Amino acid sequence: MIKKAEGFYEYFERKDGSKTKATHYCAGCGHGIIHKLIAEAVADFGLQDDTVFVSPVGCGAFCYYYFDCGNVAAPHGRASAVATGLSRALPGKVVIAYQGDGDLGAIGFNNAFQAANRGEKFVCFFVNNAIYGMTGGQMAPTTLPGQKTATSPAGRDVANDGFPLKVCEVLNQLEAPRFIERVSVADTKRILKAKKAIRKALEIQKEGRGYAFVEILSPCPTNMKMNAVDAAQWTIDAMEETFPLGNFRDRSDEEALQPNTIPVKPLEELVVASSSEDAAADDFAGKEFKFCGFGGQGILSLGLVLAHAGNDIGKNVSWFPSYGPEQRGGTASCSVVLTDKEIGSPTVDKPDVLVAMNQPSLEKFAPTVKAGGVIIYDAQIPVEFDLPNNVSVYAFPAAEIATSKGVPKAANTALLGALIALDLIGLPEDAVLTALKDSFAKKPKLIPKNMEIVETAKAWMRDNL
Repeated sequence: MIKKAEGFYEYFERKDGSKTKATHYCAGCGHGIIHKLIAEAVADFGLQDDTVFVSPVGCGAFCYYYFDCGNVAAPHGRASAVATGLSRALPGKVVIAYQGDGDLGAIGFNNAFQAANRGEKFVCFFVNNAIYGMTGGQMAPTTLPGQKTATSPAGRDVANDGFPLKVCEVLNQLEAPRFIERVSVADTKRILKAKKAIRKALEIQKEGRGYAFVEILSPCPTNMKMNAVDAAQWTIDAMEETFPLGNFRDRSDEEALQPNTIPVKPLEELVVASSSEDAAADDFAGKEFKFCGFGGQGILSLGLVLAHAGNDIGKNVSWFPSYGPEQRGGTASCSVVLTDKEIGSPTVDKPDVLVAMNQPSLEKFAPTVKAGGVIIYDAQIPVEFDLPNNVSVYAFPAAEIATSKGVPKAANTALLGALIALDLIGLPEDAVLTALKDSFAKKPKLIPKNMEIVETAKAWMRDNL
């Protein structure tokens, strides 16, 4: 009897709005068979409304056009990472990560390996056709020894390229996975065994028992440069020699590992009491800061002081650093957000306040400051371009003040004093100074000198503005 496969949409949409009943896969490709086995199992188990399917990058990138369930598209190699987030955010739901051999075996291997090691509650269906299918048939991590591809025209040389990655065998070394099996869809007998393994893996998810992994050997006639029949036979004859079929582990009867449970207080009990009346004001105007300069100038430390001060008095804060690989001398910057509201993103693209300690950073970030914002830069920086005319600009002798106090490296502290004097931080001064002192907890002898530099910087601003 021929019947319509369940678990799919009735029609498959395309980006241009058209609808079809045909998939985008090549004739003889195994993806369509695998899709059918997964979709029917989800439908038969009554899980369509409780399933989230994570589509990868690769030939399976358009799974969300086919599966009639929840769908999320993942970046290249990150389906296992996205599935981890979904399974934790949606406990009790069935989460499926669908990945190819390049997507999982190459760029995404660490994501998949670590998810398996943690025993995340999702199933990963890993489609292995020994080649990069979507992007021209390059050699993949699973390409067989001697196999010719677009990037190994003489065949894979194990002395140069290494041996094929056997993912089931690698994951089988881990403690947490509940189910690991390798199957094939190269002929009817193998398809029936694949159906059984897929349904078993989904049953484990339905019962919330932990991580399941099913590797599926699949023909790719187009990139194998064979017709559909020969590609299926090559999958049996050649691939199974390197990737033997079979069950590596079935602990489906064991209970899943459970994380330690920590009592969570109601949200209203988590409000941090303010240390001053000013900080408790409901009309606190949030501020976004960008601190920038060379590595080693204390740029990141300066941002941390503000972030800690805000946190200490109950504000929502974020501190987001950006720096090169150099320990000293490379560019460095950090974004700081202080607000009473929820912070949607820690990145600051248009700061209210820019503090620059070198010329490249000043030139890079000055044009990004909001209209009506403020730029403070070290006065020793040569300004060889037009600064924005819709912001307030202060050339402040931070390095000169720090050097005059015998601590040349404390120019960042001098800039903190300037921010306080200009009342640009929006936090009580005592909170900021407490955070500064705390930053020197391991070097308490430096606290008095840095407090002196702050006062000197404030005095300079009063005398020169």
